[in-house]
Amino acid sequence: MPEQVDVLIIGAGISGVGMAYRLQERLPKLTYAIAEARAVSGGTWDLFRYPGVRSDSDMFTLSYPFKPWEGKDAIAEGGDILDYLRETADENGISDHIYYQHKVVDANWSTPDQAWTVTLDVKGKKHTVKANYVHLAAGYYDYDKGNDPEFVGRADFKGQIWHPQFWPEDAEYAGKKVVVIGSGATAATVVPAMAEEAEHVTMLQRTPSWMIPVPRRDKLINRLRPYAPSIVLHRYGRAKSIVQNTFIYQLSRIRPEAANNIVAGLQKGRIPEDVRKEHFTPSYNVWDQRLCAVPSGDFFRAVKSGKVSVVTNTIDRFVPEGIKLSDGEVLEADIIITATGLILKPLGGATMSVDGKPVDLATAFAYRGLMIGGVPNASMTVGYINSSWTLRADLVSKFVTSLLKHMQDKGYGIAVPVAPDGMSSRPILDLASGYIQRYIQAFPKVGSRAPWVMPQSYVRDMIDFGRAKVTDDMTFYKLGDAITKLPESAQAPAESASAFADSPVVAVEAAS
Repeated sequence: MPEQVDVLIIGAGISGVGMAYRLQERLPKLTYAIAEARAVSGGTWDLFRYPGVRSDSDMFTLSYPFKPWEGKDAIAEGGDILDYLRETADENGISDHIYYQHKVVDANWSTPDQAWTVTLDVKGKKHTVKANYVHLAAGYYDYDKGNDPEFVGRADFKGQIWHPQFWPEDAEYAGKKVVVIGSGATAATVVPAMAEEAEHVTMLQRTPSWMIPVPRRDKLINRLRPYAPSIVLHRYGRAKSIVQNTFIYQLSRIRPEAANNIVAGLQKGRIPEDVRKEHFTPSYNVWDQRLCAVPSGDFFRAVKSGKVSVVTNTIDRFVPEGIKLSDGEVLEADIIITATGLILKPLGGATMSVDGKPVDLATAFAYRGLMIGGVPNASMTVGYINSSWTLRADLVSKFVTSLLKHMQDKGYGIAVPVAPDGMSSRPILDLASGYIQRYIQAFPKVGSRAPWVMPQSYVRDMIDFGRAKVTDDMTFYKLGDAITKLPESAQAPAESASAFADSPVVAVEAAS
C-alpha cells in the first residue's frame, strides 16, 4: 500500500467498491486505496457460506445504479452477488486499488498536519499510511465473532454445533436431524435450504417473527429482457421495489394493524391456519423488528411438506441427544445451528482519535448518519434496516464525493461537522431486534433536527440529499492554515431514547 493517499477506504464490500466507483467518476485526480482486512473481497457475500445464503433485498435495489442487475433472480443467491460485486470491481479498475489482509487497528487525526495516520495490521506486521480523508465502509458487525450464547449443557451435546457465520467447509447434514435456534433472516434462509437434504429440520424460536413471502423472480422483467435495454428494466424494477417497500414500512409506522394484516394475508393458505397463528404471528408489529423475506414462499412450503417443523418455546439446557425445552420436551438433534445473530461492532473494531483524544462514539452525534460530530475528514456508510443497504450506500458515496469536490474547489484541507447544543438523541439504528439492542449503545446517535437525522426512508433521503448543502453545520479550514484545535461538537447522552426502549426484545435475528 502507498505510504500516502488522498482517500483511504476501509472495506472492499458493497459499500467500499461503490465509494471507489463514485470517487473515480467524480474526482478522478484523487488518489485512493482500499484496505481490506480479509484475504478476499466481497465482505458479507464472501464471509457467509451457509446453505441457501441469499439477499433479503431484491437485486434491483441491492445492485448499483451504474451496473444494472441482469440475472433472472430478483432475490439472488450469495454466490451470484459475490460474482457481481467482484465483476464490478474488475471492470472499473477498482480491484487494482484493493490491499488484502490490511486490517485497520487505529486512525489518528492531526489537525496541524491536516491528515490521518492509519495503523494497519498486515499479516502480523505494523504498517502506517497517511490520508487526508478516511471513509469507513466495513459495515457494522464483527467479522471474527458471531453472537453465540453459552447455553447450559452445551458441552454435553454429542452432536455438532455450527454457527452460520462460520459454516464448516466439510459440512454434511444429509439424512440428519437438525435443530436451528433462531427465527430471524438467517434462520428463514437456512431452514428450507437444509430441509432439502436433512432428514428433518426443526426451527426453535423463543417467539415468532414476521415472515413475508416475496417473488424470487420478476416475471414481467424477465419476459421483457429480449426487447428492452437493461438499464430501463433495472430502473423499473428499482422504482417498483422502492414504492412497495416504502408503502409497507410507512404503513407499519402509521397504521401498524393494517400492515400486520397485509403480511398475515400473504401467509394465509400457504400453511395450516393453526400453525400460522401459533408460530408465525408475533406479539409485535411489522417492522418493530426486521421483516424476514421468504422467496417464493419456500419456508412455508417446507413446513407444509412436513420436512420442517416450528417449535415456539424456550431452552432449558442442551442434553446429549439434543435440546431440552422449558416444558421438559427434548428435541432430538444430530446437528444444532445457532442462528442467534451478529455482534455489532462500530468502525469494524478500529479506534479513532482526534489530536490525541479518543473518539467516544457512544456520545457522538452522527451527521446525516454518515459523519461523526467533531471528527474531521472522515465518513462512514450505514445503510437502511428496512430496505436495501446499497440504496443508502450510494447516497452516502455521492454526498462524500460532493463534499470532497467542494473542498478541492475552495482549497479546503479540513471539513468537520459540528453538532449544535440542545438536541435530543436517538439510536442510529432504532429497531427492537435482539442483535441491535445488545450493542447499539456503542454507536453514534442521531439528533432531533437536520442535518443530524437519519430517516429510514430512501424516498425522504433521496429528496434531502438532493437538496443538501455540504456546508450545513460544517466548519472548513484552508489547506495549510495554522490550526491547532478544532471546534467543540455537542455530545449526545450515552443513554438515548429508543422507540423500543421499553419493549421486550422478543427475538434474535441475524442479517444475511
